[in-house]
Amino acid sequence: MSSETHSARALAEIVSRIGDARYAVVNEAGRHRVVCDEGITDGGQDAGAKPYELYLSALGACTAMTLKMYAERKGWPLESVDVRLAFLRGEAGDRIARELVVRGELDDAQRARLADIAERTPVTLTVKAGTPVDTTLAPREAA
Repeated sequence: MSSETHSARALAEIVSRIGDARYAVVNEAGRHRVVCDEGITDGGQDAGAKPYELYLSALGACTAMTLKMYAERKGWPLESVDVRLAFLRGEAGDRIARELVVRGELDDAQRARLADIAERTPVTLTVKAGTPVDTTLAPREAA
């Protein structure tokens, strides 16, 4: 895959590979590996998180990291953040529900500011923008 697609630089690159296992996929990101699979009821072996769970994990991790960085820069006494996420599908369409559990001796203004910052994390903005996906087929010799 070319990192020069549309003259842009890659912020992240991964390889997702499926082999003999029915739906289990190994995602390689640098030296890290994350397994993704479907649940038993969907024909998988439940060997890893489901695809939408990984999608939410990226959003949750980015949110938690960004809030911690922001609080550290401000010198705020943030102890921890839990980001609870659910991917919801209904008649009105898809949406993500996000709840922030913020711990520490923060006043109401600080808590409100963290909620505001959560709406502008890098992954949040990417999700909200509806980033296009451009698919190409690699030449046979790349396999």
